[in-house]
Amino acid sequence: MVARILLADADLASRLTLKTLLSTAGYSVGCAASAAEATALLDGEEYQLVLADLRAESEEAGPRLLAFARQKDYRPATALLSSELSGATGRKPAASATESVVTISDATVSHLLAGVAELISNRADRRMQQALRRAS
Repeated sequence: MVARILLADADLASRLTLKTLLSTAGYSVGCAASAAEATALLDGEEYQLVLADLRAESEEAGPRLLAFARQKDYRPATALLSSELSGATGRKPAASATESVVTISDATVSHLLAGVAELISNRADRRMQQALRRAS
């Protein structure tokens, strides 16, 4: 099964670049240019991971979208993206247990792909543990 990712990014160049990278890595990628568009996609499809960088829309748009995504019955993994070119790379420690931050930088694409794979894997592990608890 191919993991489905919803990428919500208000910046067209960033969105297209990230979609290309993730699609090339073998993920099925849905894209949204706004929180409203992403919400509609979340209501109609199931995703394993929701990535959001909507700061061009507003500072609160990304976190609000991820909070909405976490309310879905299928509980997708969620992460805020920062597509600013900076010195930081890879995955930063989470601000809280329910939120991850993945930084995309000019250093290397492998950090992005490793972070995405880790988020999807952690979600699968949590779902398996929940299923085992329900079965026992």
